[in-house]
Amino acid sequence: MNFETDHQIGGSGDAGMPAPPLDQWQFAPYLQWSMQNIQSFLPVHRIGRGARVTDLPYRPTDLAALQVEHPFEDRSASFAEVMAMTQTDGWMVTHRGAVVGEQYLGTLVPGGMHLLMSVSKSLTATTAGLLASAGQLDLDAPVTLYVPQLAGSGYDDALVRHLVDMRTGVQFSEQYLDENAEVRLLEEAIGWAPKKHQGVPGTLLGFLATLRQKGPHGGPFDYKSCETDVLGFVIEGATARRAGDVMSELLWQPMGAEFDAHVGIDSAGAGMFDGGVSAALRDLARFGNLYTHGGLALDGVPVLPAWWVDDTFTGGPDSREAFARAHEPTFMPGGMYRNGFWFPGESADVMLALGIHGQMIYMNRATGVVGVKLSSWPTPQDAEKLFWTVRAFEAASWALGSPLG
Repeated sequence: MNFETDHQIGGSGDAGMPAPPLDQWQFAPYLQWSMQNIQSFLPVHRIGRGARVTDLPYRPTDLAALQVEHPFEDRSASFAEVMAMTQTDGWMVTHRGAVVGEQYLGTLVPGGMHLLMSVSKSLTATTAGLLASAGQLDLDAPVTLYVPQLAGSGYDDALVRHLVDMRTGVQFSEQYLDENAEVRLLEEAIGWAPKKHQGVPGTLLGFLATLRQKGPHGGPFDYKSCETDVLGFVIEGATARRAGDVMSELLWQPMGAEFDAHVGIDSAGAGMFDGGVSAALRDLARFGNLYTHGGLALDGVPVLPAWWVDDTFTGGPDSREAFARAHEPTFMPGGMYRNGFWFPGESADVMLALGIHGQMIYMNRATGVVGVKLSSWPTPQDAEKLFWTVRAFEAASWALGSPLG
């Protein structure tokens, strides 16, 4: 493939903080700083904004005292208390496109970059949907049509649709605390962790080609980060361009982003789209509002095709059944996973973009409420903190108004 010039954002230190050890940056005491300064010690590729910036009007509303019910017990806390006790770096709530609440805690500032972890998956799947709408990508085509380097791997006969819905039969462990799990070996391949295992390839694509199939494609929901990394290569195969540049052109610029974003890259310049995107809080609110406003940017410019938004909220004919048959517990009874987003229950109006260590975009198209939270949880996963946050944004959604007519 002939790609455009790869732009990298440099790696000088920030705010006098030395680069953390490569095997410790995702742990205390480095985690919070690392989440906001990854470009200072790891290579990244710019996802550029355009000249047009959509306005985020302000309509301040006091959310602090809102009562939030505990997700598992018979007790409650205020909205402010939930944000304070869940290691929040910054949060924002918008209602029908207007900011009703915004707060930055610790060292995060307006416009500051923050690693999104798996919220990156939602951005990447949306970019694939935009390519599909433009006729440049067939979601029902084989993965190997776009990434022939994966022929002979576990992705033989898998479809692009299986990637965006997390339904391939590829073997891949997502156990973040197991240093031998594939999710951690992937980090060794891209240079996010020191090499501890012999034989791990030195590039992301090389690593993905080693994965093998354990079951049928198109079966139960099976959350695997590798799927979205493959999707990044599908985007590149469909366009002969870097996926970050495609995301910039089709999504980041059209939605009127205020700030550049960036994505971590491996030694060959390939983006780590399963969790390597960093962006500013305000631009995540702009992204969430695309889905709550029928695909329109805040200034009314069409960005997402209506069919993609509807397909995401409606799901496929067996999306909820596949989710119910997941091998690992989801703690979201009646929910589903579609097009890179989580549906935490039976409602077809509420969906989430989620990332480990507490990253979230909450989108409620019935009320027009979007909630964004960036965090530095000390552990990758924490069900109580996750559902406290969902309940907090639900409380804000209920308080801010009746469903849209």
